[in-house]
Amino acid sequence: MKPQPAPLDPSRLPELAANVVAKAKFPMLATVDGEQPRLRPVSPVRTDGFTVYVASLQRYGKTAEIEANSKVELCYLDEDHDQVRITGTAEVLADPSLKQQIWDANPLMRQFLGSIDNPELLIYRIQPSQVRYMREWALEYHEIPISG
Repeated sequence: MKPQPAPLDPSRLPELAANVVAKAKFPMLATVDGEQPRLRPVSPVRTDGFTVYVASLQRYGKTAEIEANSKVELCYLDEDHDQVRITGTAEVLADPSLKQQIWDANPLMRQFLGSIDNPELLIYRIQPSQVRYMREWALEYHEIPISG
């Protein structure tokens, strides 16, 4: 017999999606490498609502992929198999104040890179154009309104 997901209160969708994002620490980031999709786990260094910041290094493959095509998607999956997909555009963070806040809040980044001025460091801001939530087994996405 097919599992039946519990009914959803549409007014709670943004909260449910935010909870998945908060619980799932390592979303998968999808980029495009020419005609080949690429997927890898990432560890966001900051999340503001559904705007996600991801640190990278100049030499990483995703850097060239994002330069060539800034359209990306993040997929969060929590322990209950609820899922949030954030479709958006990745841009290099240019705001020095926000970059400093992220640097100060991430000791692991400081340990590996030594200085905020390390030329290898890039921080991408993934600006959402679409956010979708799916409860385990529901096989149906719900659109989440994007504020901002």
